Amino acid sequence: MKTLIAMVFVTTLAACSSVAVQPQANGVRLTHNEPGNECTFLGDVTGSQGDFFTGAFTSNADLETGARNDIKNKAKSLGGDTVYILTQRAGQTGSYNDDFGGGSQQTNVTLSGNVYKCSN
Repeated sequence: MKTLIAMVFVTTLAACSSVAVQPQANGVRLTHNEPGNECTFLGDVTGSQGDFFTGAFTSNADLETGARNDIKNKAKSLGGDTVYILTQRAGQTGSYNDDFGGGSQQTNVTLSGNVYKCSN
């Protein structure tokens, strides 16, 4: 039983860290400017980090970094080196009351974009 509890605890902590970027995806560039004719369109990708459970225990910075790393990994798997970001959304679920007036918790970040191959 102690082993099971320890495994659940470690798994929960691991879920709260950002998605790791694969070494080969480190060079993928994210941009808000659409690439020119020198680049070849390869497809669409969506990257995300967080959900209603783990997002509440993950920092905003880790949610954003994880979403960026996820979209880079997916772009590299398509053979791309550039992602033209189309949308960036941060989700908030639930609300809480505290001594400062309450608010909501960011629980996920999602990026979507077009993948391009721009270098030889």
